[in-house]
Amino acid sequence: MTKKREYRDDYPDKTLYIPGPTEVRDDVIEAMCEPMFGHRMDRMTDLYTTIVEDTKEFLGTQNDVIILTASGTEFWEASTLNLVDENILVATCGSFSERHANVAERLGKRVDRLEYEWGQAVKPEDIREALETSDEHYDVVACVMNESSTGVRNPIEEIGDVIAEYPDTYFVVDAVSSLGGDYVDIDAHGIDVIFASSQKAFAMPPGLTICVVSDDAYERELDKESASWYGGFQRCLDYYDRKGQTHSTPAIPIMLAYRKQMKHMLEEGHGGRSERHREMAEYTREWADEHFDMFPEAGYESQTVACIENTQGIDVAETIETVDERYDMAFSNGYGSQLGEKTFRIGHMGEHTVESIEALTDAIEDVAGL
Repeated sequence: MTKKREYRDDYPDKTLYIPGPTEVRDDVIEAMCEPMFGHRMDRMTDLYTTIVEDTKEFLGTQNDVIILTASGTEFWEASTLNLVDENILVATCGSFSERHANVAERLGKRVDRLEYEWGQAVKPEDIREALETSDEHYDVVACVMNESSTGVRNPIEEIGDVIAEYPDTYFVVDAVSSLGGDYVDIDAHGIDVIFASSQKAFAMPPGLTICVVSDDAYERELDKESASWYGGFQRCLDYYDRKGQTHSTPAIPIMLAYRKQMKHMLEEGHGGRSERHREMAEYTREWADEHFDMFPEAGYESQTVACIENTQGIDVAETIETVDERYDMAFSNGYGSQLGEKTFRIGHMGEHTVESIEALTDAIEDVAGL
């Protein structure tokens, strides 16, 4: 049985290079310290409409935006309940895409998996073949944009173009660890639902999920007899249209932080932010190729999380611990029993730069004797 471990006030600060949460600007942290106010006051309407409309502007979308107090994975459940009557096709290529499939099964849906070896990327032609040859109609095709367990970035744009040819099938994208740091034109590629978490590439404190919903997905939910209560598209979006607020009590301090950070993100721009992440990813890949190997399939490497194959046989756990103790920097081991000591992961997302990533790789070289 787990025993209480009292939270102290003497923990050393660590620079976070894990796949989220990531580093947060000081002024974003400070924004959470405003006096409390009611979530039905006009002040809340000012706050919530600001963050929703700023997010639309940043992402360059005409679709609706929902920002809820929840983990991004709320929309694994909500999108399944809102859009799927019976059948869903889930492309699985790692731990988080497999969890998406598991959630749909727990909700009583019939799930077909398009399975890939861990490290391989989902291919649009395979999606097309599955849609063309299946005896079942799929209400939804679900795919992860950024499989952070393996460092794979799936080509969701091309996949969306394929699914757009099947107007009665909806496309749901888990972009929890990439949206905000990896450019995607949501509207141009027929993405009906795409969702993310605030603590990843948005570089905010944890606690909010951001979801972009197409008109078609909204209308689809209206035709269903049941849908998610908390994450229902109609419930969230109709309340926003009427009141400019959330239908349930929000985490106001985190939304204040979101408001501050989104102003920074608008200043940098969607394209500029993506370009900075691309530069960090390229630097990390070059470093990995010099000392190790990249784990993902070539050409499909993530722009926000590097998964590096431990070809040198270093003691990953010990290296992580020593870098933490000596340099106050935190990075991650491989995800789960499959990858464990076989890989390690560097989160180059949020407010990091090539220079800050280089500080970590220098520390790893020192500790591992590279």
